[in-house]
Amino acid sequence: MQKQIEQLLDAIKQDYVDWTDRAEKTRGESSKYFQETIANWDDNVEVKEGKKYVKIIRDGSVWGFVVNVDNDAKFRKGDILMAAGYNAPARNKSRGNILDGNYRIQWTGPAYL
Repeated sequence: MQKQIEQLLDAIKQDYVDWTDRAEKTRGESSKYFQETIANWDDNVEVKEGKKYVKIIRDGSVWGFVVNVDNDAKFRKGDILMAAGYNAPARNKSRGNILDGNYRIQWTGPAYL
């Protein structure tokens, strides 16, 4: 599952790059802030593996959670969940699964329902 987590992190970063490109085209100039954020992106992302979930943190805020167990009563291993708070996911619905590659994300977090 480590490979899929890395692919998810790459997709999150790519969504941010795409978003900044659109913002720069609108303004007609490149922002130093955006360039620095992209350059330092990997240093500002942290992955913490817990007993049931992998927590993805960016700049001190929780991006989301990934289910890391096979025996969850409601979700499959690899399901992406939004954060309900810093230490807990929203367990209402999966936002996709990293193991089957079927998910929609944004750099700000898993896609809303």
